[in-house]
Amino acid sequence: MTVSARLVILSGLVIAALAACGTPEEATPDLTERAEITELQRESTATGIEDQYLWLEEVSGTEAVAWAAEQNALSVPRLQGDTRFESVRDEIRSLLTSGDRIPTPDLIDGQVYNFWQDDSHIRGLLRRTSLASYVSDDPQWETVIDIDSLATVENANWVYKGRSCLPNNPSRCLLRLSDGGKDAVVLREFDLEEKNFVDGGFTVAESKSNVDWLDADTLLIGTDFGEDSLTSSGYARTLRVWRRGTNINDAEQIIEVDSQDMSVGVNTIEDGGSLYSFVTRRPDFFTEQNWLITPQQTLAEIPLPIDANLQGVFGDKLIALMRSDWSPNGRTYPAGSLIAMDLADSVNSGSATGVNILLNPLAEAQLDAITSVAITRGSIYVAALKDVSGTLVRIRPSEDGNWEKTGIQLPENGAIRLVSADPFSDTLMVNYQSFLTPSTLYLIRGDEPPLAAKALSPQFDAAPFVVEQHFAESADGTAIPYYLVRNRNTPMTGTTPTRLTAYGGFELSRTPAYMSAQSQAWLTRGGAYVLANIRGGGEYGPQWHQSALLENRQRVFDDFISVAEDLIAKNLTSPDHLGISGGSNGGLLVTATMVQRPDLFNAVISSVPLIDMLRYHLLLAGASWTAEYGNPDIPEHHAFISEYSPYQNVQAGVDYPEIFLWTNPKDDRVHPGHARKMAARMQEQGHELIYFENAEGGHGGGANLRQLAVTQAMEVVYLLQQLSD
Repeated sequence: MTVSARLVILSGLVIAALAACGTPEEATPDLTERAEITELQRESTATGIEDQYLWLEEVSGTEAVAWAAEQNALSVPRLQGDTRFESVRDEIRSLLTSGDRIPTPDLIDGQVYNFWQDDSHIRGLLRRTSLASYVSDDPQWETVIDIDSLATVENANWVYKGRSCLPNNPSRCLLRLSDGGKDAVVLREFDLEEKNFVDGGFTVAESKSNVDWLDADTLLIGTDFGEDSLTSSGYARTLRVWRRGTNINDAEQIIEVDSQDMSVGVNTIEDGGSLYSFVTRRPDFFTEQNWLITPQQTLAEIPLPIDANLQGVFGDKLIALMRSDWSPNGRTYPAGSLIAMDLADSVNSGSATGVNILLNPLAEAQLDAITSVAITRGSIYVAALKDVSGTLVRIRPSEDGNWEKTGIQLPENGAIRLVSADPFSDTLMVNYQSFLTPSTLYLIRGDEPPLAAKALSPQFDAAPFVVEQHFAESADGTAIPYYLVRNRNTPMTGTTPTRLTAYGGFELSRTPAYMSAQSQAWLTRGGAYVLANIRGGGEYGPQWHQSALLENRQRVFDDFISVAEDLIAKNLTSPDHLGISGGSNGGLLVTATMVQRPDLFNAVISSVPLIDMLRYHLLLAGASWTAEYGNPDIPEHHAFISEYSPYQNVQAGVDYPEIFLWTNPKDDRVHPGHARKMAARMQEQGHELIYFENAEGGHGGGANLRQLAVTQAMEVVYLLQQLSD
């Protein structure tokens, strides 16, 4: 096949925390070995204690639901009955639903789409306006679909999860609708211009589907087709060509991946009226194999290393991020660098040709890591970090056939996020914010200087507060950066109520974002806020993440502990006044840290957490993450995971802080059984704790902003009770 078309943009394949699935690169153990380990997991823990709480893994089981209700009967009065709860909740909700928010833009050929939620639109509405109207002081919005009205008419608990649109006719879309906030969605074809569902259009039942358009009447879809159609993590393992007017079960299969792979997906772009589709097989969370679909609907492989991250296409060049050093032609392209290569020649020859380094953070004094890439019609924009502070670079072809890099002047010492790139023009929206500086949305058009299109008014008086960056020394001597936000008059007497948080996984960087509504409530009530940039994240490139994988996972906990010890050594706070919080992978972080060093803390918030790490790969999407944590079915992995898995290591007779665990049964990413079982085991051991289970909300913790305000207010009240009272 010859590829000569000029391709414009392929949406970046961005990793979301715990949203995908994965398997380790190690060889699979033989069946006897696997059976022995699985039996061990079923019947006992690493300490030889029988797991008598497996029944709590039955998400909707009668006994499990009744147990959760009993816990709520204790936790709700404890936290929502506090005299401070209503004022904290109302304060948070007021900010979450305020009209004084920047509407997040989605640029499509001069139009700006936005999904908006407030007190009048609890579930939200999709709306649009022109770019000129959007940047004005009084945008004139046109409602496209009202999710509240839809939910009422259909008597459904719909949560909007986005849309997939036909690139050469972006008014024709597949809406993603979730029941109560689950990752699994229903797909329904919708006409944005007509503002209604397409009569007889494409519909797909609830599933974790991968889908995009091949043309106006054909989809390429991966979904639950029944037996053997899903991976071990519950994601699609086949892609099929589904033509309008035919039964989805008769769709022709174009690819099938191994059941132990993460998933297989598709992404379609447009150029000159023609559509080009890319298929991506993901063996695990951090590897991918890519093909271009030919006009004959065969697959032409793109010759990239398995751990490269495809970012898109610019002109005739494929753009990718390297996760490890790559030497396809005698020259090394370093890990963490952004490269371009000739798409047509590489696909036709089966080997990488015309490869160039666009940006190498290792060779740039003012860069540590690339965090994201956006491609417009005329430019490649790169958001990067230096000691966790953001910067923006524009890359374009130069007249001499090389590439020129230009730094875009934006405020310093904050977070820079690429919000939306218009594939039909050289237009970009980028957000800047810092801990004490509210968000400003900048419009960048061609060579024009950035225009502050929208700016959020200050939501609280920041004058009394100061931001400091410090570095703690971890157990192996590595310097770990962390930010401290405190009142500038804070007495260094070890009495400041302090909330310490981090994530430490999946190459996700935590940057200095404006204080959230919840964090404002905490700061203005005398608390200090600390964000630790521990290993496992992406703040210093791929190596920062890779150094904490698998058998090196203890480094994540050591880093977090070192920051806690540094805060205490500086006499900002003390164990009686220090609390930690984290969700999802961050829930594992804080729970494991509590089990290892209970003497350091007096409060622990563990939300939608991973906790039973010897069974996590058997629950919901858990098998997706074995590239991060390891596979407990492999004896060597079982051994090092057993060293830190909180569920197996928590003990009776140890003085743990009173932990606050919360989850919800609509979370179909991290199983609610993790939090349930940890609570039950700790109670059996005689420990005091608080457990709360919301009725819905998915992995995000709230199906709407009102629910989110309740949960966040409960957390603030808990911290006040534990660290201030």
